[in-house]
Amino acid sequence: MSKHKLPRKSTHIDMTAMCDVAFLLLTFFMLATKFKPDEPVVVRTPSSISDIIMPENSILLTVDPQGKVYFDYDNKKAKRMLIEKINTEKGLNLIEEEMQSFVNGASFGLPFNQMKAYLAIPPMDQKNYPFTGIPVDTSYVAETNELGYWVQAARFAGQEEGHPPRICIKCDGTTVYPRVKDVIKTLTRNNIDRFNLLTSLVAVP
Repeated sequence: MSKHKLPRKSTHIDMTAMCDVAFLLLTFFMLATKFKPDEPVVVRTPSSISDIIMPENSILLTVDPQGKVYFDYDNKKAKRMLIEKINTEKGLNLIEEEMQSFVNGASFGLPFNQMKAYLAIPPMDQKNYPFTGIPVDTSYVAETNELGYWVQAARFAGQEEGHPPRICIKCDGTTVYPRVKDVIKTLTRNNIDRFNLLTSLVAVP
């Protein structure tokens, strides 16, 4: 009586299908990831034990160690509305490419009369522009305080777009307090009394 051997079960793994899945995942993450432009200023924020992260759809006001103030807004649709409004009201004479450069760009710190020269240069060179800071005068009125004007115009654009923004202040640990006080007064004098102060997380002792 002959003995018949049972066929062995195949242990071969279809690596082609695995590669396809990996490639699809890689493509998804590449398309879904938002790459933020390099910031023109680096600040070392004070430490705290708060673990609350910076909210999305935020207006970011940065104060560097020299007291220069920078502005950024991470909502691109509202940012487009913002620059169109300011271009018209302030007579900046920006062309389409310059307005799009503003929408795609990072933080900046300049008075209105230098915006066109800044946006006309290639995006890769903008972070090396000699920023002087957004003017923060002592009137704290949106029409004459350029920082107040940027904040109010950005809040209006965010509300029009359907996502009212939060305001975050990021200061270097060595920034002189009077300059930070000017930024906070600019907000409170324009009836803005809710904002976040950004810090660096440290472990609870």
